[in-house]
Amino acid sequence: MYVVTGGAGFIGSAFLQKLNDEGIDEILVVDHLNTSPKWLNLLGKKYLDYIHKDDFLEQLEAGQFRGRITAVIHMGACSSTTEEDCDYLMKNNFHYTRTLCQYCLDQGVRFIYASSAAVYGDGGLGFSDLPEQTSQYRPLNRYGYSKQLFDQWCVHNKVVDSVVGLRFFNVYGPNEAHKGTMRSVVHKAYHQLLEKDEITLFRSYRSEYGDGEQKRDFIYVKDCAEALWWFTNNSRTNGIYNLGTGTARSWNDLANAIGSAIGRSPNIRYIDMPENLIEQYQYFTEADIVQLRESGCPLPATSLEDGVRDYIVGHLQK
Repeated sequence: MYVVTGGAGFIGSAFLQKLNDEGIDEILVVDHLNTSPKWLNLLGKKYLDYIHKDDFLEQLEAGQFRGRITAVIHMGACSSTTEEDCDYLMKNNFHYTRTLCQYCLDQGVRFIYASSAAVYGDGGLGFSDLPEQTSQYRPLNRYGYSKQLFDQWCVHNKVVDSVVGLRFFNVYGPNEAHKGTMRSVVHKAYHQLLEKDEITLFRSYRSEYGDGEQKRDFIYVKDCAEALWWFTNNSRTNGIYNLGTGTARSWNDLANAIGSAIGRSPNIRYIDMPENLIEQYQYFTEADIVQLRESGCPLPATSLEDGVRDYIVGHLQK
């Protein structure tokens, strides 16, 4: 049985679909649905059962799943970069992950977890995913720190060679609508362009970057699912890996790709950045994928233009 935490979420539901595509439905979906619309991401998916994340941990520690789990793909976490309740992030993102990881190590269960490029802060110290460099980075928000903290725990406790941590860069694609303000700019800007005939992007507050020329490493969620599947099936390959394309693209490039996908001008308008974002805004991210390439994992193969087109034409327009 495969366990996918955050299985109704963005990346988790994409991987759930990948498992189904591979003919696998012996899956336990773990999440916290409450009143969230992310239950829609489970429509059409095949799985054994759904369990609330708190109930799952209790049942796991009580031994109810002993000997039944092949792999735990832990995508569940609070992914809001503006979350200010640090105690909540410590409990939900760090302590929960640590408990789950310890169980998997004790039981010999494959454990893959979601880290984040947010650990790199402003990027001034680079984007190397070498484990020994983990503690040098200075995240710009509490979310990034909660992710860095578990990476550090793995390194400190010398288990980094027994698990897989994936530092996701800017992921976009189907099944992200429930994320609200945290959904990708592709989703936001597509609807903006349809409703207001324009796309708004933040002005730059640094002289070395023009407006809309701030850059991100955008990766399509379907490429993420492929990488997760590969690591699930290659249990001898472990460590912390950046998961991005290795090529940074500008917000202007993204806006033009959206316009091209629907056959109209993006009509970009630059707006002021909210005060609370100015000090924690990343102007440049680009995954160092040397380790990913050397691992043998298939590298992300979808270009920004192709990914945006597939997302819009194959999903959003439907």
